[in-house]
Amino acid sequence: MLETTSITTGISITTEITIGSLETTTNDRLVFPINAKWKQNGVTIAGGHKNGNGLNQLYAPTGIYVDDDERVVYIADMMNNRVVQWKFHATSGEIIADENGIDELSLPTDVTVDKKNDSLIICENGGKRVVRWSRRNRRKQGIIMDDITCLSVVMDNNGDLYVSTYDGNNVKRWREGDTTWTTVAGGDVEGNDLNKLYVAGFLFIDQTYSIYVSDMVNNRVMKWSEGIEYGYVAAGISIHGTDLNQLHNPTGVLVDRFDSVYVADSENHRITRWISGGIEGEIILGGNGPGIQTNQLYEPYDISFDRQGNLYIVDRSNHRIQKFELDSS
Repeated sequence: MLETTSITTGISITTEITIGSLETTTNDRLVFPINAKWKQNGVTIAGGHKNGNGLNQLYAPTGIYVDDDERVVYIADMMNNRVVQWKFHATSGEIIADENGIDELSLPTDVTVDKKNDSLIICENGGKRVVRWSRRNRRKQGIIMDDITCLSVVMDNNGDLYVSTYDGNNVKRWREGDTTWTTVAGGDVEGNDLNKLYVAGFLFIDQTYSIYVSDMVNNRVMKWSEGIEYGYVAAGISIHGTDLNQLHNPTGVLVDRFDSVYVADSENHRITRWISGGIEGEIILGGNGPGIQTNQLYEPYDISFDRQGNLYIVDRSNHRIQKFELDSS
């Protein structure tokens, strides 16, 4: 039997978190080589029919979760106030969570899956909370964290939950046995020192429980080792630009088994890879100006790998999800 616990803190928490049941965001499944390449022309696997609320449309999507086991992609379809499930190779999606007159969902920005509880964990920006939502009966099950303007939500392989609070400029964690949410990166005031963030964005937790967070206004990605007060810059130089050592409003972030950092460089309309210890990135996808062609992106937001190493990109201002296949040639 899975162990459960519930806690009461200064931040309202009104549902249980099940320990040991949450899907990890760590890099143990990413097995491609250090110099991996991806085919430069993507395939639209969701949306791509301009912005709208039809089941074949998206409207400014932000977060994504690729579920290889269920062969579906979950999408935080932000401006439609819904989370949609898009089966692999489907031509339209299904609404899993939305503002349906009974349950409320306002401006969802990110989503992850609690597989053993068969539920979604959703970052609900408009409602200023993190909520749990059933995948099967498609109803809200409870509020995990209240009174928080969050952008990203992830879990490590211990079941610890992390959220980024972009108006609080920090990352918070809750783990079994804690009585409060703990700030584990950044602080309460924005800044560009190594212990500060300025709009905490998307998150990735590696196998050593280090936290990678896109520091959006500071135009960098920061890494915090577990228990350390100060982070260090893993990508970017804090000044926005188009040079290979620069980022402009970075959002989604991933890390592979070589500790290379992948960044959705949203205002540069490209995906860059930063080798561990390197002083500049390399463009692996996009970088051809904003546009709707198959080799272009327009404000890429979140990124995710599947088990085969294919890269999925939330192409936000094109209102679509693009899949770029790993190039094995």
